[in-house]
Order: sequence, then C-alpha cells, then structure tokens
Amino acid sequence: MSKRRIILFDTTLRDGEQSPGASLTVNEKLVIAHQLARLGVDVIEAGFPIASEGDFEAVKQVAQNIKGPSVCGLARANQADIDRCWEAVKYAEKPRIHTFIATSKVHREDKLKKSPEEIIEITRNAVKRAKGYCDDVEFSPEDAARTSLDYMCDVVRAAIEAGATTINIPDTVGYAEPKEFGDRIRYLFKHVPEAKNVIISVHCHNDLGNAVANSLAAVEAGATQVEGCINGIGERAGNASLEEIIMNLITRRDYFNVDVAVNTREIYKTSRLLANLTGLEIQRNKPIVGANVFAHEAGIHQHGVLQNRETYEIMKAEDVGWTGENLVIGKHSGKHAVTALLSEEGFQLSDHQIRQITEKVKDLADKQKMVERDDVIAIARDVTNQLSEEEQYVKIEEFAVFTGSNMTPTASVKLRVYGDQKTASGTGDGPVDAVSNAIWNVIDPSLKLVEYNLKAITGGTDALADVSIKLSDESDNIYIARALDEDVIKASVKAIIKGINKALNYKERTLQNS
Repeated sequence: MSKRRIILFDTTLRDGEQSPGASLTVNEKLVIAHQLARLGVDVIEAGFPIASEGDFEAVKQVAQNIKGPSVCGLARANQADIDRCWEAVKYAEKPRIHTFIATSKVHREDKLKKSPEEIIEITRNAVKRAKGYCDDVEFSPEDAARTSLDYMCDVVRAAIEAGATTINIPDTVGYAEPKEFGDRIRYLFKHVPEAKNVIISVHCHNDLGNAVANSLAAVEAGATQVEGCINGIGERAGNASLEEIIMNLITRRDYFNVDVAVNTREIYKTSRLLANLTGLEIQRNKPIVGANVFAHEAGIHQHGVLQNRETYEIMKAEDVGWTGENLVIGKHSGKHAVTALLSEEGFQLSDHQIRQITEKVKDLADKQKMVERDDVIAIARDVTNQLSEEEQYVKIEEFAVFTGSNMTPTASVKLRVYGDQKTASGTGDGPVDAVSNAIWNVIDPSLKLVEYNLKAITGGTDALADVSIKLSDESDNIYIARALDEDVIKASVKAIIKGINKALNYKERTLQNS
C-alpha cells in the first residue's frame, strides 16, 4: 500500500511577508521563489494581488517565471479580489486561486456583520467565481479553530459543492492545542464524507507556540496538505515553520508513515537566503537551521558525537544542506570562490551582481587583511537590495559632517530630489543624528525615522558597518532599509535614502492606482 503524500504549501511570500519588518521587493520575492522551487515545495503562495500594485506584480512575476510548483494568489471572497487574483496567477503553468472568509462567531458578528447563512452563500459564490477561472481552487474558513464544529462543516460542505479542490482549516490566531486541532480534522472527515475526495489542508499560527505541533497533529488525523513559512516567519508570533514540519515528517517516517517530495539539502540555503533578504536573523537555537543545531559544547556530548554521531544527532547536517564554514575569502579570491560561498547561503546571482560583489570584497580585503564569511554575505545582501535607477526619486550627491569634543555636530547635505538639486543643513546629538536631520529638512516631513540599528559585521575597528532603519508614513506604513559601508555615517546615509525611496515608490504606485 502506497504512503499518503503530504503536499507542502509555502506561504513565505504572502503570510510570511506580513511579518513586521519583512517586506520584500518584487525582485527579492522572485529570488526566493526560485529557491523555493529548488527546495521542491508543491505550492508557492506568492502574495495577495489586490493588496497593492507591488503585490500584484510580485505574484505575476512569480507566475511567469517559476516552473514546477503551483503558483497561488490569495483573494477575499468577493468578485474584485478573485478577478484581480486571476489576472496575476493566470500566467502560471499551474495556477491556483485561494479564497477565504471568516467563519468564527466573533469574526462574523464583530468584523463582517453577517449571518451564518450569508457567509455560506458568499462562500458558494466566491468558489464558483474562482472555479470559472481555474480548476485548482482553495477555500479557507478563516479562524476555523474558533468556529463551532458543525458550522465549520456546513461551510466546508458548501465550498466543496461549489467546486473547491482544497479545503484549508486555519488556526488563524494560534488558539488551538494539538489534540484539539487533530480532533477537529477527524470530526471534519467524519461529518463531511465528501472531504475525502478533496485535499484537506491546515494553516497554523504560532501565538501559543503550537503551530508545528498542531500541523503534525492534523497530518496524523488525515490532512494531506500543510501550510507554513520558512524560518516560521509571519505576523505576530509567526506561522508554522515549514522546515520543521518537513524534517519531522522525514526524520520520523516510522511514526507518521507519509511521504514528502522535497530536496532537504536545499533547506539551509533557503533559510539563509530568506534571513539575508528580510534581515530577520535566525535565532541560534532555532530547530533545523539554527547555528547551534549541529554544535556540541558539553564535553559528554562531544565525546558521544566523536564515537557515533547518532548518540546526540538525530539528523545529519548535510541532509539539510549545512556545509560548515570552510571557505576563506581574501583579496586574491576570484568570483568562483565568492559564488560558491554565496550559493551555500542560498543566493542565486547574475554575472553582473557577482562581479559587483567580488569587486567590493577585494576592495574590503585591501583595507582589512581577512574578509570573513559574514562580510561577504552582508555585501551580497547590499548589492541585491540596491534599487534600480527608475526607483530612486532621491539621490545623495554629497554630504559633510563637522563634529568634535566641544562642538554641536553639524551636517550639510546636497540631494537630488525628483531631479531637482536641493541643499540643507542640520544639527544633532551626534554626527548620524545631524546628517539625518539635514536630510529631513529636505524630505517630506510625513516620513518619520522610527528605528535605527547599527552593528559591526565582524569584530574590530575596521569592521563593516551594517545599518538598518525603519521609516513610517502618515498611514503608519513601515518601510525597512539596510545599507553597508566601512564608514558608519556613509552607511547611515545610504540606509536612510534607501528607506525614503521605498516609501516614495509605494506612494507613487498608490497614486497611479487611485
């Protein structure tokens, strides 16, 4: 008897990107989508097309360029969302529309102001409209884990009758406990017999730390698709960590008795790539991909591992693509060494980008004898995050900062703003504050710098400065930017200008769509 195959649905580019601070450009989403295809996920949920022009373009680009996985877009259960979603995913070789509506009592009454009967009718109409565009239609009763069992079954039954091929049961707010959630899936199969003829999926959030456990409990109960994000990113406490689900199902095949079709050796690359592009670092003790997972400090552990790795390791590092840090980069290193190192980190770069990175690595090596792995990764991240010429509404032409032990730091800047040259000056508590204030004397005051972070990539006074900033606008949208330089003030200026351009790009797209 063949094993049940579990479909892996990755929502890193949609739900994961809703994680505070994780916004990605269209090009960055495409880079991650290519890596997800190499990992071998079955479905890529590429975005929420009606949410913004950027989201629509990202889904469209993924649909046009990714081969292998199904490409999915999210749509609320209304005509405009579904039509817009189809316009984006229709280019995929395997398109999917994922539509949803909330079903829990609190959502129905306080958010939607709809009766139970109205929700069922909206569900039928939405699924039928999506089905008119493509055969592969997924439906989710949002907040299913807090929906009464019988009403959830009524909604699911209506969605299947209307043509849904996948039914997703989400624990939208991470409320469920593993046994309870598994029993919910069993109840669904028992009371909606037609559920056996479609794919039953689960989508769990991690507010109580149960997302992976709940997903695995659902697999035990008969679910055939699990949804999650690489590194467990996502809004609030995040989504189920897809790599943890994968390695549970593979490491404990004896227990779950299911199959997954995935190249686990791409897990580490995928994880690192996402961390590098979003700037959301991976905690050292994160299961599967954390730096400590295959490290052993305690003497008794080291002794056991040296005798037989299975004494303390239930997985092999190479099985998830972890290769160690075995490349030394210096001023004599060529692009092949740089390419090899960055490939291990999940970067897939153009020849032009590799040349740019290699040149920057050699420049840095001329200034400091040793260029460490983290330096190369930071340079690559900086190069791949560069905005194109047409996206740069503000450019820095020059700046100067004057500071000393007994003087107020003062800065002057010369900017090119929408093609016009503008100059300004400012003072501050320090040189970075002064140059920031000077820039803000030229730029739209509705943009506010809400967070500034500085770290040295490696130790020493000659370390690269890595600056990350957050800006907000009058609508409380958040824009994140990072920049790199040997000079702290230069890195700060670059990051601020990059963040301003991201905000202005969003504003321009919004105006075009209004």
